[in-house]
This record gives sequence, C-alpha cells and structure tokens, in this order.
Amino acid sequence: MTVPSPKPSTNQESHVTTGATVWLTGLPSAGKTTIAYELAGRLREEGHLVEVLDGDEIREFISAGLGFTREDRHTNVQRIGFVAELLARNGVKVLVPVIAPYTDSRDAVRKRHQTGGTPYLEVHVATPVEVCSVRDVKGLYAKQASGELKGLTGVDDPYEEPESPDLRIESQNQTVQESAASVYALLSERGLA
Repeated sequence: MTVPSPKPSTNQESHVTTGATVWLTGLPSAGKTTIAYELAGRLREEGHLVEVLDGDEIREFISAGLGFTREDRHTNVQRIGFVAELLARNGVKVLVPVIAPYTDSRDAVRKRHQTGGTPYLEVHVATPVEVCSVRDVKGLYAKQASGELKGLTGVDDPYEEPESPDLRIESQNQTVQESAASVYALLSERGLA
C-alpha cells in the first residue's frame, strides 16, 4: 500500500525556501543596517523567509556580557555566524549587518557555512570613515572624539577590510535603494533570489 505524501500547507507554498546568509561588514554608520532592512523588504515581498540579525539586538540578547576586546568580538561574530547558518540551512535569507572587524572571524563564519553547504555572501559596505563620522547614527564618533569612548572600530581600533568580498558597495555614491538592489542582483546571479 502506498501512503500519499502530505500536501504542503498553503503557507509553505507561498515561500521561497532557498536559504542563504548575506553578511554586510563595514564601519559603524557605513549603512549596513539600512541596506539590510531595505533588502529584507524586497525579499519578503517576493515570498522569501527573511531575518535580519541586527548587531545591537544580538549584543543585548545573545552576546550579553561580552565586551569589545578582540576575543569578545570574535566570540560575538561566531555566535552570530552559528545562528545565521542554522537559519539559512532551514530556508531563511539571513541578513547580517554586523561590523565583524577581523578577517579571521569572518573567515571562520564563511567556513562554517561552506562546511554545511549553506550559501554565504560577504558584502563590504566600504563607506569611508570620514563619511561615517559625519553620519554618526549612534553618536559613537562624537563620543570617541570627546574621549568618552575608546576602541571605536576604524578609528582607534582596527578594521580589517575584506580583500575579496563577494560584493563591495560604496554607499556614499548611491541611494539605499541602489545599494540594496546591488545585493539583490548578487543573490539573483547566484540563484538565490
């Protein structure tokens, strides 16, 4: 006797189920989060399951208690990478607008994805520090300049730029919509959108 396969629910049929992680790395106030949310909106409209793993929320809920030493930053990035890969392998487009200042940390996250066969794209939002310091969305550059804050990535703490990201965006030269469209184009090119 043959048992028929269960019919997928209507909800499942409306979603695109190829998962992937898109890690947007760059300096504070580079535009990573703004681009991620713009892209998330477009992907959701097309039926993709999407999560944005915002660095501030991760620090509050998953990495609470970690500081900003090199070791703590590495641990934070690995925790985010673990969650991103878990979601992505289960059909979610995971957008990660997180600085991730060190090459070895980013490489470890890429390796985790590759080992699991999960698509992973690194996008460098390559906004110059001069532009970021003017935008200063969270007031970090002003605090650093006044001596209130030490260890600001790209100013008095290192940021190791990706040597060969899947995409490099100069957000100061285009609109948020254009930046998000270029990431979307990359996903499409890789068969992920």
